[in-house]
Amino acid sequence: MQHSDQHTGHCLYGDIRFKFDPDAVRFVANCHCESCRRATGSPVTTFIGVRDSGWRWLGAEPAVYESSPGVRRSFCPRCGTPVAYASESYPGEIHFYAALLIDPSALKPTEDAHSGERLDWCPMAADLPQK
Repeated sequence: MQHSDQHTGHCLYGDIRFKFDPDAVRFVANCHCESCRRATGSPVTTFIGVRDSGWRWLGAEPAVYESSPGVRRSFCPRCGTPVAYASESYPGEIHFYAALLIDPSALKPTEDAHSGERLDWCPMAADLPQK
């Protein structure tokens, strides 16, 4: 696997592809909030926060909807895969879904976010800070 593949991802169909610079990564975090659970259909999702100037779309651009005021969620209009999250609460960055990376094991979470909303049957990593 090429080193650059560690920072490249795509939707299920492959139309929506993205790449980011490793130096642009601000955080990698598991999110337990209800809105992310509903947006992804999973009990937890892992985001990679990337500075806006450090990433680009490689394929088609995704469709975007506003899931709540100031929150934009990007997805593939062909296969429905959620690909990114952006919010006015986190200016200057985008959050990509880590599971979409060509090598999802390349970046590991360093924190659990919104742990107060965690489902009681969903385990959390014992060694990560909880926010």
